[in-house]
Amino acid sequence: MGNFQLEDFVAGWVGGAASVIVGHPLDTVKTRLQAGQGYRNTLNCVFTVYRNETVAGFFKGMSFPLASIAVYSSVVFGVFSNTQRFICQHRYGDSNHASTVSDLVVASMVAGFVSVGIGCPVDLVKIRLQMQTQPFIQANINLKPQAAGFPVQTAYRGPVHCISSILRKEGLAGIYRGAGAMVLRDVPGYCLYFIPYTFLCEWFTSDGRRSPSPSSVWIAGGIAGAISWGTATPMDVVKSRLQADGVHLNKYKGVIDCISQSYHNEGLKVFFRSMTINAESKLTSILDIQCH
Repeated sequence: MGNFQLEDFVAGWVGGAASVIVGHPLDTVKTRLQAGQGYRNTLNCVFTVYRNETVAGFFKGMSFPLASIAVYSSVVFGVFSNTQRFICQHRYGDSNHASTVSDLVVASMVAGFVSVGIGCPVDLVKIRLQMQTQPFIQANINLKPQAAGFPVQTAYRGPVHCISSILRKEGLAGIYRGAGAMVLRDVPGYCLYFIPYTFLCEWFTSDGRRSPSPSSVWIAGGIAGAISWGTATPMDVVKSRLQADGVHLNKYKGVIDCISQSYHNEGLKVFFRSMTINAESKLTSILDIQCH
């Protein structure tokens, strides 16, 4: 199989499933804060979801990510690792040669683009299911409704019904709604995640050891995750709003229009909404790295 290593994909499969189970409640709160209405802060969002929907509300929309994260996580980590080896093999004649920053940038960008192709439909369905209990706000009554004459909420019965409803109403392009924002989030985001992670692991690895210790992996992953999501949060807010758009109303025309409307209505701070939760939820993905 040459430089291709199946272990990278298996590691991503196991870690991805674990990270969904641990991190989905935080992800639900993050999505409601970014794309929802009426929440004053994180604690208010948590109490509101619990009061109105009980504990089950925090796990709304989890089934589809849980079923698909194995593919998503394993492919993304596998693509990054195998692209990295492919580059080193062709540039230096040794797939285990130390990667330069430019090598890591290329491998990270490839992983980022692949992640959008796989992850955009998954995120769309997850967010639509997470948001479908968000109440319609009368302040938005002047917006264009998704169905003529009545701005009703789409009642999704589950992920399969959600996908079929989107395809029927929005076509194939609807499945990739928010893909542009996701590219702008994930391509630089993966660069700012994998590059610090790789160099920190090398720095923490003692002389004579072939791989870093588990504690080094956790520290490196935590630092890399904080750097990555610190820069990715603004575009994550835009992506969440674009993908949630259509649950009640068609509010945004695209990435630029979403940025413009969000800034005009809520100011610059809206693009950093849920940054703390983003960082915390990102730490759960260190489980992926730990297995990897």
